[in-house]
Parts: sequence; C-alpha cells; structure tokens
Amino acid sequence: MPQSRQSQVSLIDTPYYHCVSRCVRRSFLCGVDKYSGQSYEHRRQWVEERLLYLASIFAIDICAYAVMSNHVHVVLYVDIDAAKAWSNKEVVEHWHTLYKGTLLTQKFIRDEPLSGAERVSLNDTIEQYRKRLYDISWFMRNLNEYIAREANKEDQCTGRLYSQPSMALTLRAS
Repeated sequence: MPQSRQSQVSLIDTPYYHCVSRCVRRSFLCGVDKYSGQSYEHRRQWVEERLLYLASIFAIDICAYAVMSNHVHVVLYVDIDAAKAWSNKEVVEHWHTLYKGTLLTQKFIRDEPLSGAERVSLNDTIEQYRKRLYDISWFMRNLNEYIAREANKEDQCTGRLYSQPSMALTLRAS
C-alpha cells in the first residue's frame, strides 16, 4: 500500500532520497517516439538545466540523475543544516528567485520599516519558506511543473505531463 511522502521522509534517519517522476498519456520526455518519428532529445537539456538551477536555490544537492524517455530518476541530498544556517534575508532571496513572495517579504527585501505585528507575521513566513527550501516535494514540484509547462507549450496541449512523483528511501553508507 502506498505511503504518504511525509511518512517516507525522515531527515533524522537519512538525508539521501531517490525520486522518480513518470510521464503520463504516453508522453515523451526525451528520445525518439518510434510511432511518430518525433525527436524529444532536446528536453533532456531542459531537465538538466532545471535540476542545476533548483540545486542553486534549494538546500538540496543533486547526487545523481538519469533522464529516460518517459521518466526521470533523481538522487537528492537534503542539506537541512545549510537551510538553517541561512539568514532570514538569504531565505527570502532564495524564495524570491522562484516566487514573488508576499507584500511583507517584498517590503523586507527593500529594507522598508515593519511594525511589530508585521515582523511576527514575516518571521512565520520566513520559517515556512526555509522549510520549503529543504522540502523534496517542493523541489520535485518545481522541477516537474516547469518541464510540463515547456513540454505542453511545445506539444500544444494542456494537462499533466507527470504522474505523482514517487520516492524511495536510500540509506546512507557509513
């Protein structure tokens, strides 16, 4: 029986995880479709570039990856200590690299004065961003959504490209 991702991830036990994202509707991620003759090989570069880009933002390192014709394997190392060492400003800067943020986080980045209540709310938001920046689900969501949007644009279609990502616990060698 499938388990929720939350019950599979235990950063206390291991920081290493193997994630797999599979394409749906007989979609091609890369390679050549033997039925249509269409080459999707250029998409391999999309995945590689996005993985490297996300690794520069998240506190998650890429240990290994393989881009197959209809799925991607990624072995990730979650560096929770790096995320905890970031200053509040660094957390917001990392988050704003991918997302617009809130009015408060935008004010914070511009060094505008904040009231006491705004500071409390801001600190809660920053802690939420910090957790997301070492969260495998947020990492994979960002990877898959970007690739799906690009593929859908190219294929002139809409909808999901991937099924829900699966994850396997990879034990750390001692």
